[in-house]
Amino acid sequence: MLLALGILALLFALSRCNREDTAAVAPAPTAAPTEVVASTPNAGSADALVGTSGLGTYLAGTEPLPRTFTFEKLNFDTAKSNIRPADAAEVNEVAATLKQYPNARIRIAGYADARGTDAANMALGKARADSVKSALVAQGINAGRIETVSGGETDPVDTNATAGGRFENRRTELVVTAR
Repeated sequence: MLLALGILALLFALSRCNREDTAAVAPAPTAAPTEVVASTPNAGSADALVGTSGLGTYLAGTEPLPRTFTFEKLNFDTAKSNIRPADAAEVNEVAATLKQYPNARIRIAGYADARGTDAANMALGKARADSVKSALVAQGINAGRIETVSGGETDPVDTNATAGGRFENRRTELVVTAR
């Protein structure tokens, strides 16, 4: 991507060679992952990165443990724990990354919105985490490297008063517990 931007900048600069306007072309800024503070089951409060695209960089680095990543493109239908086909790509990317770091251990935390009883939402959160674990194991990740927990409805990231908020609360988090 940066190479393509560099080539475009070079072509633009060359096309303007015989002109008196010599303004430089600045490369487009790249977006950095957004950090938020999230409370995670059994881990207390931790910095969370939205999306799992930074997982490999983190595993290769030396930042302290634990580190929480929120699946950005994985969500669940109301009262369901199956991974939708449209959401499987991010799980596949996580599996590919974990294959590169065989000593990494993770905790998957599943959450629910506030509809349903506390007990049902705890069970649903666990079923969602187990569903992600099963998908990772199916791609060759050793089950012993993955712990699953439920956050139920106890730690909402948005309001449960709107459909959009409930959608956000039906999330899954990945916590790196060992490298």
